[in-house]
Formats: sequence, C-alpha cells, structure tokens
Amino acid sequence: MLSSQEENKAVQTSYFDVPGLCCSSEVSLVENILKPLDGVKEVSVIVPSRTVVVVHDGVVVSQIQIVKALNQARLEASIRVYGDEKHKKKWPSSYAVASGIFLLLSFLRYVYPPLGYLALGAVVVGGFSMLLKAIASIRNLRLDINVLMTITVIGTIAVNDYLEAGTIVFIFTIAEWLESRASYKASAAMSSLMNIAPQKAVIAETGEVVDVDKVEMNTIIAIKAGEVIPIDGIVVEGDCEVDEKTLTGESFPVPKHKDSTVWAGTINLNGYISVKTIALAEDCVVAKMAKLVEEAQNNKTSIERLIDKFAKFYTPPVVVISALIAVIPVVLGVPNRRHWFHFALVVLLSACPCALILSTPVATFCAYTKAATSGLLIKGGEYLETLGKIKIMAFDKTGTITKGEFVVTNFQSLSEDVDLNTLLYWVSSIESKSSHPMAAAIVDYGRSLSIDPKPERVTVFENFPGEGIHGTIDERSVYIGNKKISMRAGSETVPTLHGSNQEAKAVSYVFSGANLIGFFSLSDACRSGVQEAIAQLKLLGIKTAMLTGDSQAAAKQVQEQIGHALELVHAELLPEDKEKIITRFKTEGHTAMVGDGVNDAPALATADIGISMGISGSALASETSNIILMSNDIRKIPEAIKLAKKSHRKVIENVILSIASKAAILGLAFAGYPIVWAAVLADVGTCLLVILNSMLLLRGGSDHDIHQQNPGPQPDYTSIDMISENEHVESAMEEKEEGSCCKGCSDQSTRFRAWSALKGWTQGLITRGKDVSTLQHPFLEELPN
Repeated sequence: MLSSQEENKAVQTSYFDVPGLCCSSEVSLVENILKPLDGVKEVSVIVPSRTVVVVHDGVVVSQIQIVKALNQARLEASIRVYGDEKHKKKWPSSYAVASGIFLLLSFLRYVYPPLGYLALGAVVVGGFSMLLKAIASIRNLRLDINVLMTITVIGTIAVNDYLEAGTIVFIFTIAEWLESRASYKASAAMSSLMNIAPQKAVIAETGEVVDVDKVEMNTIIAIKAGEVIPIDGIVVEGDCEVDEKTLTGESFPVPKHKDSTVWAGTINLNGYISVKTIALAEDCVVAKMAKLVEEAQNNKTSIERLIDKFAKFYTPPVVVISALIAVIPVVLGVPNRRHWFHFALVVLLSACPCALILSTPVATFCAYTKAATSGLLIKGGEYLETLGKIKIMAFDKTGTITKGEFVVTNFQSLSEDVDLNTLLYWVSSIESKSSHPMAAAIVDYGRSLSIDPKPERVTVFENFPGEGIHGTIDERSVYIGNKKISMRAGSETVPTLHGSNQEAKAVSYVFSGANLIGFFSLSDACRSGVQEAIAQLKLLGIKTAMLTGDSQAAAKQVQEQIGHALELVHAELLPEDKEKIITRFKTEGHTAMVGDGVNDAPALATADIGISMGISGSALASETSNIILMSNDIRKIPEAIKLAKKSHRKVIENVILSIASKAAILGLAFAGYPIVWAAVLADVGTCLLVILNSMLLLRGGSDHDIHQQNPGPQPDYTSIDMISENEHVESAMEEKEEGSCCKGCSDQSTRFRAWSALKGWTQGLITRGKDVSTLQHPFLEELPN
C-alpha cells in the first residue's frame, strides 16, 4: 500500500494532443472513456486546441494506457511533447489524396461509363477512417458527425448516386483536414507560449548542460548574451539587458543587475549573468501562465453554456424528423421518392451543430491567446465576457497608478529626547519587517546614512493594513503610519504639518506611545502611460476612480501628475472601505478593480472583474483577481477591454454564420433542390469559416510575435537567428511614441535603446561564432570590436 505522501507524489498532470476531437459535443465522449479508468482523478477537454488534460495516478494508470483508451474511439490521441511544434497533418492523408484521385477518374464515366464505379473506390478509401470513428461513437452511445456522414454516404449509395457519395466523402475528408490545419494555426501562438522557455540549462560552476527539469532551487546557472533564460531566478553576478516581450509585453529591454529578478522565457540581449534559481521549471511564471490560459477554457461564457445546452436537445429531434421525411413518402406512396430521400439526407446533415458549438470557444480561445501573448492572463471566458461590459474602473494608487518606488524626501525628529539617527534606526529596523514598498525606501535611506536596520532587535511586530505598523525596539513601543495610526498609538490629535513640500507628498508619522516623535515624507512617480490609459477608458465610456489608503495630499499629488484625468478620488481608505466603495459602484454597472497589494484583495474579490499587477503584485492579489497584468503597463487594460468587445462581436458573427448556412441549405431543400454534397460542404465548411473568422482576433502583431517563431529550446540557443538584423532596431524605433513616458523623451533615448537591441543581437551571433562582417547598418559602426 502507498502512503498518502507517496500517493500524492505519484499523481501527475498529463497533456494529450487529440486531433480527432471535433467539437464540444465530444467532450462527454472523452469523459465517458477516461473517468471510469482506475487512477484517473480529473479530466479536462480543451476543444479549440484539441487538448485533453488528465490528472491521474501514474502508478495505477500510465500515459500510454490513457492514449490507448482514447484511440479505441479513433480520436488519434498522442502524448504531448513540449518543444515539438511540428504538425502531423501538414498535408492531407494519403487516404484523402487517393480518394480524390479515384473521384477525379470517376468523372471519365462520360467517356467510358464503367469508370463511374471508381467513385465507390473514393468512398471506400476515404471513408474507412470515418466509418471506424462512427462505430466507436455508436459503441459509446454518441451521435456525432461521423455517424451522420456514414448514414448519408450509405443512403446515397443505396439510391445508386455513387458519384455524389464519392464527392461527399472527399469533401468531408479534405474539409476536416483544412479545419484541423486552421485549428492548429489558431493554437500555434499558445503552443509557442508553452515552449518559449528552453529545455536545457547550463550549470555555472561546471559548465554542464542539463535538462531544466533536473535543476533544483538555489542552483547557480550561467546565461550568455543571446540566450533564453531557462528558469526564474535572481541575478547574483553580472549586468545585462533582458527582452521581456515574451512574458510581459514590455516594449523596451529591461536592465538587470545584481539582485534583479529574471524570468524564464525572456532573452538576455547582452552581457553574461549568473542566476540563482528561485523556482523549479514546472513552477516558473511562464509555466503557470501557459497552464492558467489552458485551464481557462473550462470557464465558459454564458453564450457558450446556452449553445451547449441547446446542442444536447437539437440533434435527436432533427434525426427523427429526417427519418420521418424518408419513411412517410414511402408509406404513402408519394411519387419521386428519390427527391424525398435526398431531402431527408440534407435534413440529417443539418442535425450536426458543430459549427454552432465551435462559434464561441474558438473565439474566446483566440482572445485568450492574443491577451496572453501581450502580457494579460484572463482566467476564463466568463471574465472575458464581463470585461467587455465594464462601466466603472477603479485603481489602487501605490504600485498600480504609481511605480511604488518611493524616495525619502524628508526625515525629521520632533522630540528633543530622540536624535535623528536613533529615530531612523528605530524606524528602519521596524520597517525592515514590512513588505510595503515604502518600507524598502526607508531601509535604503537609512543605509545611505550608514544606519543598518536590526530587525532581530524588534521584539513585537504588528501590521495594520491601511493604517501602518507597530513594533517594539529597545523597550520602546513605536507606531509608524498615516494619520489613522495615531488612534492605535493612543494620541487624540495629529499636528498638521504646514508647508507645500509636505502637503504634496505622502507623509508618515512616528509615535512613541502617544507622543509624536517624528515624521518622514516620500514621493512616488506615476507609471508611464497612466494618463493615456485613463483617456482610452473614457473614450470607451468607462468612469475611472482611484481608491487609496494614502493621505489626501498624496492622492492630490497623483491627480496633479496625471492632469486630473481621474473622475473620482477616494483617499485614506482601509481595505474594508475599498470593498464598500466597490460594492456601491456595482449598483451603477459592471465594475473592475485594479490593484497589486494584500490590502487590495477584498476589493479585487468583490469587483465584477479584479485585475492584479501579476509579477510585481502580491500572491494574494493574483489569487483573488480574475485577470493578471503581467507587466506594469496599464495601457494594456483598455486594449484588453477592446479585445473583449471584439471577441463578443466575433461570437455573434460566428453564431449568425452557423445558423445562416444551415438555413440556406434547408431553404434550398424546401425549394426543391436538396443537394447532399452542398449540405456536407456547408457543414464542415462553416466549421472552417468559424475558426478562420475567430483567428482574425490574433491579427495585429505585437512585439512579442517576433520571438514566437523559435522558442529556443536547444542548448546553443539559436533563437536570435530567427530575427532579421534590422527587425530589432525597427521595433525599438517604432516604440518611440508608443512606449515613451512623456512628450519630452528625446530621440537620443530611443537611439540608445535601438543600439542596445542591435548590440545584443549582434553579440549573440558573435558568441556562437557567426560572421557579422557582412552585416550592414549605421548603428553597427558604434559597436565595440
């Protein structure tokens, strides 16, 4: 018997590619096959990417056994191997080609009539796979397109329409292949997202190249210029610039120095760095990101749930109606039975609602992918749908609207008994136990004056969200925070600090017991693009507000920095106050909240849509939010809302397209033209059109796109070779207006970034022994020899 610990260790999550999946109607088929297997705990089916995710006990049931079970139903399943993006169906199968040749030759019947029987060869060769799938579906009590097509083909043969039967089979096999190719293209960006992190890493001490799965935490790995960072970590040696487009959508290279955090899947443009890993390969941000987007497929939109419910009750009645249309004319002795039989077959083919079922999930899948590749993770279709309905957008201040990178501008002691150095020592020691961004600024300020914090001397520490902190040091009870902390300290009043310098900044008070013994002020700059993002939200008809726990003065300063762009500002709020305001906003319309800290979690959870600042934000904020913003650029939020609205329009278009095609074919049949092969073409062709229409959401290349062609899983990391020598430079130059923080950014800054990008690309080539002497570009003249 396995212990519970050993059993948990044996449980694994496996991913399977299942090209044989047609639409959501086959989800129950997969579940019926896998759930009864011993050791299978959870089954998730992601139709747009033709993926089955199985949580199972690897000791009881292996991946091979799961594949065999799926393939008994002719689902063409295989174990997914990340890093291999080759598509097995790049060309039609040999059976489809042979079917086409037989069909083409059968047209020679007009020259030599016996050749018409070659159409039966087209049916046999092309329809064999369809027949096997139909048999498997019947065994599992499923009525899918393969069963309907098989009945249709048998029916046309029964009335001696061999040419039409061959045409039906050929059209179906080719359309299925085209649909598979289109579906693959739709999910290719997602595959790239999963594969952007390389599969190898170099151990710094020995130079040994090992699989990333074998690299443990706190291992030092080496990353050269031009290489893709394989695992999340902290830089312990070296300086470089990192291209984070693949993960966050960040337009410009990000400088990295000692103690900087780097993420798997991003590219070291220049410089050699040693990195201490802070996660296992399976727990890296990029791995969680890919898993989160795939799992989001199980969170359906309201339209998708409605269509799925409709599909369950649609097919059986239509099949019965089709049977009655075929049988009643025979019973009543109606003339022209052939016409009625063809009519019945057309109605039978209309019983498959595949295109309608695909209309929503493919569009939402493409929207997820587009959002993820630009640095936004949406946790489900329901949230994507709600995002397009947002009427009010509320923002936290610190770390969201502002950078959260505080600088101490004034530090004063107000007590004759406590000198400045002693006060700074107390405050920095207590603040060193806090995770608030302001705390780091105080600690750094103290160290700049040669005062090192001693957190071990703090015997009592308490955190009061929205107010401040309390600590006991050197037998002194010290309270640090905004005006509200005075109540905790036992002081009835807080002296007003006069002077514009203090009123324009965030001010914190220091109490020893009930006595005010000092204060300090900090300033914090707004993030670039905030004003532009708020302007875009207003153009979308969305009201904006700021909810902050900081002082009215700090909130006023931010409003002034962004040109009074926010319509509502609420300051000096506790977490529960933010929650109450969000609840009030919800009575006016769908409300979203953007935040990054622990104190934002209640408001994020209360809002219709919670958006957290992913990498820089707290884990609790990420858990309680519905959307994670991987970068710090909040201009992506209005873009996400536009994407949500566009996705909804695509769903409506797909639904109309699906219904219209069925209606047109049935209309022709009622008008006296029951064309069976046209009904087949309409059925599978509409599926293809729905996928292609949804793929339009992927258009509009982002900066991230240039790295998707090659995730760089090989040890020599040749991914940079896929980028033309001018593309990095042009990309940087194009970002001048889009990525600049203000109108005053100079051409020199843009020129430097373009030069840095080109330098990293060229040095990457030199590192791998490439000849760069023939490259031509003005910036190359500035490169060192």
